Amino acid sequence: MTDFEHRAYIGLGSNLDGPQRRIEQALAALDGLPLTRLTTHSPLYASKPVGPQDQPDFVNVVALLATHLSPLALLDQLQALEQAQRRLRERHWGPRTLDLDLLLFDDRHLDLPRLRVPHPAMCERAFVLVPLADIAPQERIDGKRIDWLASRLEHTGLRCLSPER
Repeated sequence: MTDFEHRAYIGLGSNLDGPQRRIEQALAALDGLPLTRLTTHSPLYASKPVGPQDQPDFVNVVALLATHLSPLALLDQLQALEQAQRRLRERHWGPRTLDLDLLLFDDRHLDLPRLRVPHPAMCERAFVLVPLADIAPQERIDGKRIDWLASRLEHTGLRCLSPER
């Protein structure tokens, strides 16, 4: 990354209509965002849904972007990608074709009406922290390393779908 680029970690999830294919398409779309490039991503993981269990398992991955976009401009781009994948918000924690969450943006803490960074629930979710630890174990949230935070969570129901890279 250059001095002008920001580090943005994005959590991706899907459990409808060929979720692994949708995640792969979303990774390619992230690499095509304006003023942004995909730097790396974690292996893909399968995870049990949070909330209602009457839905398929999710496929999750965490991607690192290098971007010149502001946090809100990046959020707008992420939401546009969700809409392009026909994201429907029918029920809280329900099934979805694509979910994109801005997890971390540099070392910033943001509490805005549309965006909170670090993502408020990420430290409770193995399907976020384990893939994040794969690509950024040394990153910190409130002084705690990601790999340490990930090691403290229950990993039941989380399984790697792709080999370590």
